[in-house]
Amino acid sequence: MTFASPNHHPVDPAKLEKLAEVAVKVGLQLQKGQDLVITAPVVAMPLVRLITREAYKSGAGLVTAFYSDEETTLARYEYGHDESFDRASSWLYEGMAKAYANNAARLAISGDNPMLLSGQDPAKVARANRANSAAYKPALEKISNFDINWNIVSYPNPSWAKLVFPDDPEAIAVAKLAKAIFAASRVDVPDPIGAWTEHNANLHKRSAWMNGQRFAALHFRGPGTDVKIGLADGHEWHGGASVAKNGITCNPNIPTEEVFTTPHALRVEGYVSSTKPLSHQGTLIDNIQVRFEGGRIVEAKASRGEEVLNKVLDTDEGARRLGEVALVPHSSPISASGILFYNTLFDENASCHIALGQCYSKCFIDGATLSQEQIKAQGGNSSLIHIDWMIGSDKVDIDGIKPDGERIPVMRKGEWA
Repeated sequence: MTFASPNHHPVDPAKLEKLAEVAVKVGLQLQKGQDLVITAPVVAMPLVRLITREAYKSGAGLVTAFYSDEETTLARYEYGHDESFDRASSWLYEGMAKAYANNAARLAISGDNPMLLSGQDPAKVARANRANSAAYKPALEKISNFDINWNIVSYPNPSWAKLVFPDDPEAIAVAKLAKAIFAASRVDVPDPIGAWTEHNANLHKRSAWMNGQRFAALHFRGPGTDVKIGLADGHEWHGGASVAKNGITCNPNIPTEEVFTTPHALRVEGYVSSTKPLSHQGTLIDNIQVRFEGGRIVEAKASRGEEVLNKVLDTDEGARRLGEVALVPHSSPISASGILFYNTLFDENASCHIALGQCYSKCFIDGATLSQEQIKAQGGNSSLIHIDWMIGSDKVDIDGIKPDGERIPVMRKGEWA
């Protein structure tokens, strides 16, 4: 039996229903009477419909969906006036921020073609991204500060599937990508909600161990990498389900294999190389190499997409500093699948990674009570962007460094030590 998307591509309907249930009950833990804002590619409408149905069954207030479309996006680059690339729909994002301020939950369905804008003028792409980031900031702050419960899941868009499986006919590529999404999202088992309960418990165990160590820094060493990442004062490790400021426990990312915290924006020294390509706003950035001094990237190179990388780094002052460091074992199911998804939600869960830009306030002890000034004073970074890229592999070792200089093995050859 197959489930027909608008383009009639085969996606297992039973597993798609399970994904919708996991998104609402595990990802969001949507509360009775709570509104929900959904963003999705128009091709993901089958999943939007199932999530909407599941949300109302769980007692949702109002469910509102906003759709993006690849052809519409490309039309802007082909026919849009030059000055339009410095604008964004701030009225829309202000409305979203208002909804989140009123305790609406947020669900994003990812699945856009990662290479959609690869043939467009990088300067226009950068300008549009900057304008969008600035307009979106009021809404993004509600999300990144965990004011609300939020979640991201994925749908196998045909254009994305063809990028991941270029040698297969489109329908087969979609079926393969759907199968990979379902496996990574733990909905291909008899009891997905039970599987997520067990998985969250394991991630919480790892986070608790890291929090017990109170490391001052992490030292990453591997091919092309020798970097000491200082950790923010009063940092706190998280992984799996988290309690948002509205008191609701949610799993923001489905899938997730990471434990993560906030680095100190001024205490990163050394050089680091990416271990997987970064797909960012329609451009593939490959073989990234950067050097840090005093927490700031002072040199950046890439074998592909270097121009876009440098435009990203010039977004604002915080774009050259780190907002997240995350630990993921090389043996994670996503890494073991051997698939390069060209999608950060998946690829970051195959490898240890760092993020340029905005930090998460919840990655501080008592983060919910700290002001932006206090977070900055403790080393938290602020930026319009938050972009993860992968630096882990089976050749990378990580030591934790205590305040007194004592070193403790954290990972060896990409696995927990």
